[in-house]
Amino acid sequence: MSHALCNHYAALLSSSTAAAARSSAAAVHGLIVRTFPHVPPTYLLNCLLTAYAKSGHLARARRLFDAMPDPNLFTHNALLSALAHARLVQDMERLFASMPERDAASYNALIAGLSGSGFPSRSAEAYRALLLEETVRPTRITMSTMVMVASALRDRALGRQVHCQVLRLGFGAYAFVGSPLVDMYAKLGLVGDARRVFDEMAGKTVVMYNTLITGLLRCKMVDNARGLFELMVDRDSITWTTMVTGLTQNGLQSEALDVFRRMRAEGVGIDQYTFGSILTACGALAALEEGRTIHAYITRTWYEDNVFVGSALVDMYSKCRSIKSAEAVFRRMTHRNIISWTAMIVGYGQNACSEEAVRVFLEMQRDGIMPDDFTLGSVISSCANLASLEEGAQFHCLALVSGLMRYVTVSNALVTLYGKCGSIEDAHRLFDEMLFRDPVSWTALVSAYAQFGKAKETIDLFEKMLANGLKPDGVTFIGVLSACSRAGLVEKGCGYFDSMQKDHGILPTDDHYTCMIDLYSRSGRLKEAEEFIKQMPHSPEAFGWATLLSSCRLRGNMEIGKWAAENLLETDPQNPASYVLLCSMHAAKAQWTEVARLRRGMRDRQVKKEPGCSWIKYKNKVHIFSADDQSHTFSKKIYEKLEWLSSKMAEEGYKPDVSLVLHDVADTDKVHMISHHSEKLAISFGLIFIPQEMPIRIVKNLRSDYWKKIKGFKQCQIWIKFSGYRLSSWDSLDIIHSYLKVWFRMPKCQTAAATIGLA
Repeated sequence: MSHALCNHYAALLSSSTAAAARSSAAAVHGLIVRTFPHVPPTYLLNCLLTAYAKSGHLARARRLFDAMPDPNLFTHNALLSALAHARLVQDMERLFASMPERDAASYNALIAGLSGSGFPSRSAEAYRALLLEETVRPTRITMSTMVMVASALRDRALGRQVHCQVLRLGFGAYAFVGSPLVDMYAKLGLVGDARRVFDEMAGKTVVMYNTLITGLLRCKMVDNARGLFELMVDRDSITWTTMVTGLTQNGLQSEALDVFRRMRAEGVGIDQYTFGSILTACGALAALEEGRTIHAYITRTWYEDNVFVGSALVDMYSKCRSIKSAEAVFRRMTHRNIISWTAMIVGYGQNACSEEAVRVFLEMQRDGIMPDDFTLGSVISSCANLASLEEGAQFHCLALVSGLMRYVTVSNALVTLYGKCGSIEDAHRLFDEMLFRDPVSWTALVSAYAQFGKAKETIDLFEKMLANGLKPDGVTFIGVLSACSRAGLVEKGCGYFDSMQKDHGILPTDDHYTCMIDLYSRSGRLKEAEEFIKQMPHSPEAFGWATLLSSCRLRGNMEIGKWAAENLLETDPQNPASYVLLCSMHAAKAQWTEVARLRRGMRDRQVKKEPGCSWIKYKNKVHIFSADDQSHTFSKKIYEKLEWLSSKMAEEGYKPDVSLVLHDVADTDKVHMISHHSEKLAISFGLIFIPQEMPIRIVKNLRSDYWKKIKGFKQCQIWIKFSGYRLSSWDSLDIIHSYLKVWFRMPKCQTAAATIGLA
């Protein structure tokens, strides 16, 4: 009767599912205590201990183990496996060391526990100890686990040793070991060895095919993966998803879409990973219609509320420049995680909606979601695009408090933020404090110095970057070329342009060509700029022609200016720059008939020049000014301050340059027209309200060549002088419009920081 009850109770414990094991184990335990007046048999207690371990009730399993009078090897192994599963490494190693005897199952539990807890090197040590045991022989489970350990360690020597041991023990024909071997060799970059193991296997399973295809795609051997895929007779959903994902990751998004269509045509089940990969492909291709079609298909499945798929949809719509659709998907999501929020924040940033990115980040915080390094780095980048130093500094504090400063993504974003906002010293100090710097870190600081015309510092930093063995990218060279342009270092800039292609293998983009046009044009070498354009593999984009045209206006070169204007009109007929700059050139020569003709052309083609405005932040409120603006509450004080400064400037001998006024009016009227620029009004407001120890930061939506004039610099110097301020560096005035030309070409909704450094 007692033996039959033991078997009955053991059957109840072993047959219960993992979900029901906790209640089942406790109930059977109670029956055992009531049924057996003395100590129950060990094998029944082992079943009970295993049931507790399966249910995750480790404390009861331990108490039961400690109460057992005669624990055997199976008892120790059961608790050892439970500790390994719970990743209690110290307790597991302590129990293993106290065991009077050990078998292969004991070592398997220890090796798997150490590996699963993130200690693969200690797993390898345990395996070597196993090989020294005379009475214990490794099993298939041991070898399969060790193959994965070698893969995790990226240890080719260990991997080959384990493979030899597999063959010596006769496990080479088992798919249970063969699949991990194929995966190991593929991850170690030994694709030939992976293929040999695959070919030598007699009974190839779908899992082995999937493993090898994954390895081939990971090693960018797309043709081999495609061939193996076509050879397969039986393909499961993982096979198809592997191909879709691999093709997408290898930049073959169109092929990924073709495979996805075949997958649907064959009626293969599609899961969240397939949807995630194919939506990534649509985003990379900016294939909005394909993305909408897949979205419609998703709505007919139960994956519409899946957080992984929802995040992928947000990302896809953002990359397809359909930010409203992205926001609609995001708002409909019933469950959002950090990936969902990050996708929306990054999406806003990619679509020049930086204010919305900051707003969504704050909303995420209110929802109790803690940011990770990528999320925080993204919102800091949005602050940099807004030139919002105050908000950026708050996120800097958040990075310090949350411990995310150690991540290079966050530090890089902060270096960029301080650089764009004019705090170049803070940017460099933060750069120096970074424990690890990648090429992006160096590029961020190079770009910061370049945008402020600090050519020597930019070039020195770039050369130091090269000396440290870091590889620059195209963005780095944009910074270096723009710095050379600002400093008039034409030969040096040409040398870097040639080195970019010959020494670093970077193909020039439109931005690089525009930098070179600016390099020649800014130095007055307009003929060389013309020759450079004629030798380009393709015509410059609109910004390149506008750069040349602007320099022609400054130099009064009508011949090349007309050529540039004609090409600019052909490239971008709605660009007002060609009309405005040509008007300026004709106005400088008092050719008012031509000015009128150009204005009629603008009117007939409905070309509109965006009105310039400047704004300044004071006490968390943004004050916006436009030319001759009378709408501000303190307008009277602002104009009084402006008139007083103008009179003082006149006493100092300043004479305004009226050549930029494109109207046939008297000089006195021209002086009045340029005296009430939006920048001047904003600066006057700052001089009235902002304390002297604080910097004045002006944000503009347009760049004005007015501030490029040396007399403009003088004017600012006089203003600061009579207002009791002192500029920390006269050179820093160039940053008022340093977000110009190639370096920061922003859409209309973005802004550029104009910072005057004040001591």
